Parts: sequence; C-alpha cells; structure tokens
Amino acid sequence: MATASSLLSAAAVRERAHRIYELGIEGELEHFDVHLEKLPSTADFVLETMRQNYPELDMPFHSRWRHFEAGQIARWAGLAEAAGLTEDPVRFGRAAYDLAIVSVLLDAGAGPDWRYVEQASGETFVRSEGLGVASFAMFVSGLFSSNPADPLRADAAALAALTAEELAEGFQAGPDNPIVGLEGRVQLLNALGRAVAERADIFGEDEARPGGLFDKVLEGAEGGKVAAPDVLKLVLDGLGSIWPSRITLDGVTLGDTWRHSKLVTDDVTTHLMPFHKLSQWMTYSLLEPLIWTGVEVVDVDGLTGLPEYRNGGLFIDMGVLVPRAADATTRLWRAGDEFIVEWRALTVALLDHTADMIRERLGVDSVALPLAKVLEGGTWSAGRRVAAEKREGGGPPLRIESDGTVF
Repeated sequence: MATASSLLSAAAVRERAHRIYELGIEGELEHFDVHLEKLPSTADFVLETMRQNYPELDMPFHSRWRHFEAGQIARWAGLAEAAGLTEDPVRFGRAAYDLAIVSVLLDAGAGPDWRYVEQASGETFVRSEGLGVASFAMFVSGLFSSNPADPLRADAAALAALTAEELAEGFQAGPDNPIVGLEGRVQLLNALGRAVAERADIFGEDEARPGGLFDKVLEGAEGGKVAAPDVLKLVLDGLGSIWPSRITLDGVTLGDTWRHSKLVTDDVTTHLMPFHKLSQWMTYSLLEPLIWTGVEVVDVDGLTGLPEYRNGGLFIDMGVLVPRAADATTRLWRAGDEFIVEWRALTVALLDHTADMIRERLGVDSVALPLAKVLEGGTWSAGRRVAAEKREGGGPPLRIESDGTVF
C-alpha cells in the first residue's frame, strides 16, 4: 500500500508517469493521442541536435550551471578562482549550493517580453539564460547574504527579508520589462529562508544557509559515493514546506503533485501524479559541485526527465503527442488542469524512451549516457529548436498560467 510520503521520490514519478503512458498507448486517455510511430524520428532529431551542440558528444549534465555559462562566459569558474573558493572544498561546495538552490527557485518561466542586460559583458539574455545570469549577478552583489563581509553566500536572514522591489531591481524588471511570477519567486525565497532556519538538522547548526545541505550530503556519502536519488530525498525533505499549499495527504505536503482521474490505485494515493520538477532540476544542479569536489555521484538515472515546456513541447511539436482539444494551443491552461498533468506525465515517460533510442543508436548504456546528458544535449535544446522553427519568437506550443513555482 502506497503512502503519502512514498510520492516524495523520483521512483514514484517514473512509475506513475509510465502508468499514464501505458493508458495513452491503449488509447484510454482523455486529452492526448500518443503516436509512437513519430518517436524514432524525434529521437533522430534530438541526436542531431546533440551533435550540433556537442560534436564530440561530451555533454555535461543538464543543470543550472549551463545557464551560468551563457554567452560562453565561465562566470562561476572565474568567481570561484578569484574569491579563493577553490582552495577549500567545503567552502566551495557551500557557496555553490547557495547559488544553485537560490537560482533554481528563480528559474520559472520569465515570459516572452523580459530581457536582462549583463553589466559586465554588455550582452542581453532572455528566458532561462537571462534568469541564470541575473541571479548570478545578484549572488555576487551580496543580495542574498546578511553579512556584508561575506557576500558570496545566501543565508536564512537575508532570504526571509528579501522584498519584491529588491528582486525586481535585480532582474531589471518593471513596466517596460515585465517578468512573469515575480511575487511567486519572492515568496519562494522568503519561504526558503524560513525553511533553512527551521531545519538545522539538514541545513546546519552553525550557519542557517542553503549551502549547509552540502555538508549534509557529504555526511551521507558511503565510500566517497553519493546516489542522486538520496540528494533529491534531502531536497524534498528540507524544502517541502516552501511550496504553495496544494495537496496535503496525511499531513504530508506533496508539492508538485496533481490529480489525474485515470491514475487509479487501491490506496490513499489514488489519482495523485507527482512530478517534483523544480526539486529534480535543483538536484541535477547540486550533483556537479559534488563531482567538482571529488565525490562520485551514482544512480544519476534514478532521477527522471523534467516535465516542462521545452521537453514537453518537443513531443507536441514533433507530433508524438497530439492534443484532442481543438483549442489546446490557444487557450490558457493552469498547472492543475488534467490536460497539463497528462501532458507532463507523458513527457516523463517519453523522455525515458527517447533516451533509450538514442543510446541504442550510439551503442552505449545509461552509465555512459545518463538521462541528465540526454536532457542537456539534448531534448531541452531540441524542444527550443523545433519551437523556433514552428513559431515566431520560439515560444512553447501551449500557454500555461505560471505563478513562478512550477514551470
């Protein structure tokens, strides 16, 4: 019998997503038809994109660190070296975790009209890259630190006190440069500050900062190895309280979990489809600092693909998923609509199958080519590429109302 807490895992996401996928194959879903005959050509398109982006197929993980390198500028490497962080692995890891955790929580869709001009380079960035570069600049400025003598950190006091005005200034947002979900982002960072202060068991007794999670992860390492799903477990446990109140079951806040009428079980979790997209995106972004400090990360494929508008848009734009509603691409959807839940679940399962097809074409296994690299190379880039081919401005095929905490 599944319990509420059992939904707080990547394994639950994958198992239930594949259940919905099987219903789709059988034609028993209400909102999408699944055209598997289109999947091989989609895998070919993704592999072609991977070769364009990484001719040697030496993809890094799909994570927030790629956005800090926008414009081919090694911002983090330069900062870490200049600040002497590389001389102390623990100090390095804590700062990297502070930056990654805060930045991921600021990474929900910015909307089509927002732009960020980087002062240091003079370059203009948009969407995820813009959010990454902007949040990096805010981190460097000390916005997330309550200690002026130690700006390269985030701590509970500064995060809990952060205002919408301060964040808007950091994003260069205003009437002429609107950003979607600003209030939602502020509330997330305020809640992050409170959660970090309340969970000293995870974020550290000495300093209340997100980067304390780095120490907690190291504490659980066995033989110098850390399993990716174990990092996600800590993220879901430590940060579960920050998400807006949606579904709570048996006293457990389920975060990015939604209802789907066709997902039937014989226990209290019936109809519940978890995704934990931002938590998994954060986890992917917390793996690399471990590797950089000499920790071996195993079971990376224990995490799932990320069900958001680039990965999910890929399968709609390539014809693998065909919405049944005539107005599917023109109406404004909400994250909790069953149509969106179904699309996201199908996306998770299809990412698994796409990765398998690409590995088969390359003659490699999941250890040599984990899903995290397929996403980076990869499905996310291919989703952006096909969107640019199909729509002016390269927006996704669906319009989703965002509060800054899901997409």
